Amino acid sequence: MASENLEMNGDADRNGEAEVPLRARLRRDQGPLNMNHYANKKSAAESMLDVALLMANASQLKAVMEQGSDFTFYVPLITLISISLILQILVGVMLIFIVKWNLNDQSMHYKLNIMENMATAFVFIIVVVNVFITAFGVQRPNAS
Repeated sequence: MASENLEMNGDADRNGEAEVPLRARLRRDQGPLNMNHYANKKSAAESMLDVALLMANASQLKAVMEQGSDFTFYVPLITLISISLILQILVGVMLIFIVKWNLNDQSMHYKLNIMENMATAFVFIIVVVNVFITAFGVQRPNAS
């Protein structure tokens, strides 16, 4: 028996052999992986993260607006936060369509692939924009 196919957990075969073949514990009773179910879960998780970032950007926008136009980076921050919010809403809508379409339908594969690639590109742009938002610094006004 090849050693990579064996499990070393202290169990021994009743016939005196010291090694027991590796068992497939977790996937034995389950059917094949449903790719549509997996894709829906993945898109739902992305949507939840998108909502969390949307809330953070809304809070940042409020903080910048409270500081007023006297703040040094007022216009750049308002612009960057607005771009981030718009892209997040766009990605959220795209993820809704991606979840609704059936991944098992061959005729939808091309459209789904394009939309997944666009969503990934937009998420990358959102991350870069949010790095710049953080770099410019959104400080809340001092309570005086």
